[in-house]
Amino acid sequence: MSYRTRRELLAQIIPRYREADQNQKQSILNEFVASTDYNRKYAIRLLSSKSLPVVTKICRPRVSYYNTEDHEIIKLAWSAANFIASKRLAPFLKELIPALERHGHLTLNNVTREKITSISAATIDRILEPQRRNANGRGISTTKPGDLLKKKIPVRTFADWDEDEPGFFEADLVAHCGGNTSGSFLYSLVLTDIVTGWVECLPLLSKHQGSVIQAFGHAMQLIPFPILGLDTDNGGEFINQELIDFCENNQITFTRGRAYKKNDQCFVEQKNGVVVRQLVGYDRFEGMHAYKQLNELYRATRLYVNFFQPSMKLHIKHREGAKVQRTYDPAKTPFNRLMAKDILNKENRNYLINVFESLDPIRLLQQIKNIQDSLWKHVVPVLSDTLKIEDPLKFDSNGCNSVKNTNMDNMAIDFMNKSIENEKRKYRRTKKPRVPHTWRTRKNPFEEIWNEVSELLEEQPERTAKSIFIEFQQKYPGRYYDGQLRTMQRHVKAWRSKAILTFDYEWLKDEILAVDKFTPNFHGKIIREASL
Repeated sequence: MSYRTRRELLAQIIPRYREADQNQKQSILNEFVASTDYNRKYAIRLLSSKSLPVVTKICRPRVSYYNTEDHEIIKLAWSAANFIASKRLAPFLKELIPALERHGHLTLNNVTREKITSISAATIDRILEPQRRNANGRGISTTKPGDLLKKKIPVRTFADWDEDEPGFFEADLVAHCGGNTSGSFLYSLVLTDIVTGWVECLPLLSKHQGSVIQAFGHAMQLIPFPILGLDTDNGGEFINQELIDFCENNQITFTRGRAYKKNDQCFVEQKNGVVVRQLVGYDRFEGMHAYKQLNELYRATRLYVNFFQPSMKLHIKHREGAKVQRTYDPAKTPFNRLMAKDILNKENRNYLINVFESLDPIRLLQQIKNIQDSLWKHVVPVLSDTLKIEDPLKFDSNGCNSVKNTNMDNMAIDFMNKSIENEKRKYRRTKKPRVPHTWRTRKNPFEEIWNEVSELLEEQPERTAKSIFIEFQQKYPGRYYDGQLRTMQRHVKAWRSKAILTFDYEWLKDEILAVDKFTPNFHGKIIREASL
């Protein structure tokens, strides 16, 4: 009998079963059990229910399309992309997986490659859910307005900028002050192209206008396409005559955002967080050694971010009443967006393609992490007079190449496991050392009798704090209540930790197996064998 037929029979029998007496119920139950093969207790529960039980759909788990090996490949790609969101990772897998294969970290057949590169963002989220970690943090602003030349520098409008052509950059400074803006500390100049998302970061020893202009000159040599426009905030490091002259001499359109409208530079503000703060953190850095090491970090970062960090750009925003519907284009790297624009000649295009194909994302990210560790040795609260200042760890572009191996090589597996464990490297902020709590907040209740307690412990060191406390409760009735037992235990524990250092250990001198009884040669032999 089918399941549906059993339910139809149950619906017909329930009314008769409820109206029947005890003998008739037994007869009806016997017939129902014989017809349906239900367990007798289960049949009684069905017939006695007040209403016909609601049948819920039985959902059997479907066979997983992606096996354990596929999960490991996704985790490796996720760690190689520095744990970006699934909606950015999914479309980028078509380029990232071939790059990992090209440098020998993966060897996939056509079927597996097709499965991995066609995976959806939702499936990636389900696979990576156990490894997710969250990190956040906030810095402080050091922008001080420069009012004298505001009228001379126009506010950015749609007429000034062609946002369909690469070359129009937003610029901003990030302060590495550790939350304290007094004194001198390092800055980072961040430049972001509106169209392609190309990012350049350069360290500054100070926010002096001369340092800023020099950094702009270096950026013009690093960016593979010309700078056509520059948009900044209203800080004095940007609003000055020297920068105006610099832009005029280099035929750069110079505009500024509106005062107190931080979102006017939304593109570069976003990169301040996901590039600078994520990789450098919120600590304080000072001096030439930290400056040189930060520069080496940015040398590696510019390659990794522009070639291996895809981002999504808003395509359409439509408002219906209070609801805003946003449509984004597929995530692409700045390199991909630049290649889609016909602004480079053939030689420059081929050069960038060769650079991309020569870079191993895993080795490149590993170099970034090594340089991060070297940079974080220069955090000001950690830096001490006894720290040996070494030469900065250099970025080696040749170290981003690798020899091909088979399957998922050991380096890739080790890199993936360590990266997932240490994902909290993002947004680093060194905790300030706690002030030792050496003062009392209330009077010590045992101060007057502590000499008696000490004498008692010296005579009978095996006594417990509880037995001593009970003894003094009886000796001084009403003076000590039960809630003070824990205080007595802490004091006794502190006494024992000091007293254990003053016990008599003279017996060691007479011990037959003491180390000083051995001959020097024999003793040396033991040490050598132990060292092996």
